[in-house]
Amino acid sequence: MEKKVMSKDDFLYPRGRYYGHVKPENLVFNSNLQEFALRISYICNLETGGKIPPEEAYEQIKQLWKELKRSKKQLRIGSDPFHNDDQDTP
Repeated sequence: MEKKVMSKDDFLYPRGRYYGHVKPENLVFNSNLQEFALRISYICNLETGGKIPPEEAYEQIKQLWKELKRSKKQLRIGSDPFHNDDQDTP
């Protein structure tokens, strides 16, 4: 039985599968959201370990949040209230 060797990048930057509606903008936003979560985790760990002060951690997280919001707005995620993806209309 062969063991699959995990690359360093796969270990350090894990990615989850996407199970939502498959549209390009949803996939891009999902990728951005996963990167946001990973970076938040790093910042929290650095702050907990005493490597960065709480104020710096807060500012970095605040900046990441602004970037995620800007991404959501640019991708127009949830901006069309009259289009329902659950209905199959021609």
